[in-house]
Amino acid sequence: MAATWNIANLDRQVSMDGKADVVTAVHWQVTDYEVVGSGDDAIKHGGRRYGSVNLDTSDLSSFTAYADITEANAIAWAKAALGADQVAAFEKSVADQITESKTPTTKTGKPF
Repeated sequence: MAATWNIANLDRQVSMDGKADVVTAVHWQVTDYEVVGSGDDAIKHGGRRYGSVNLDTSDLSSFTAYADITEANAIAWAKAALGADQVAAFEKSVADQITESKTPTTKTGKPF
């Protein structure tokens, strides 16, 4: 599969520089999963990262009205604010979680 980005929530300032409902932060999550096996033996291995990022609101010349914001807009804003390296690191972290789930390097339990 491929990592999927979703938006959990948006923080907004009610009024800023003559604009209403200016988004100031994006709360995001990135998930992925892989199914191994089939039928009753299928196991779903997943990974998830969640976080938030503040947006630069110093220039509102390309302001989008709150009612017109799409999830695609918010994802693009979050990724731009995070930067390509951080986006790649979060996606790798999710992939690493799946790998760890499929082939664990640590375990817990008791022998009794």
